[in-house]
Amino acid sequence: MFEILLAEDNPGDVLLFREALTSCELAFNLVVAPDGQKAITLLGDSASGVPDWRPHLIVLDVNLPKYNGDAVLRHVRRQPWLKDIPVVMLTSSPSPADRTAAMELGANLYIQKSSDLDELLKIGVVIKSVLSRALS
Repeated sequence: MFEILLAEDNPGDVLLFREALTSCELAFNLVVAPDGQKAITLLGDSASGVPDWRPHLIVLDVNLPKYNGDAVLRHVRRQPWLKDIPVVMLTSSPSPADRTAAMELGANLYIQKSSDLDELLKIGVVIKSVLSRALS
C-alpha cells in the first residue's frame, strides 16, 4: 500500500485525483492537506523532529493557500528524511516559468491539470509509474 500526500485545496480535484488512482488499480492511502502549512506540518521539520508518518509520494498543487507548492517543495528538499521522496507538481497553471521554477526546486514531474476527464484519469497511470520507479 502506497502512502501518498496530496496537497490540494480544491475538493473536486481531490475527488478526481482519488478516482484516477483507483482507476489504475493502485493500492494507496491518500492523506490530503488543504493548504501548504498543513502539508509542512504533516511532513515535519528539523525543529519538530521526524514525524511517524512518511509518504512514498508527495503531490503538490502549485497554488495552495498559506504556503504555495514551491514553498512546500523547498521545505521537502531541505529535510534529510524527505529529500529522496518523489514530488509531483499538479497544477492548472500553463506557465513555463512555474514549470521551470518547480523543476529547479527539485520536482520530479510537473503535470498540468486538464479539463478533460479522460486526461485527468491518465494521471493515475503516471503516478503509478512514478511510484514504480521510486521503489526500483
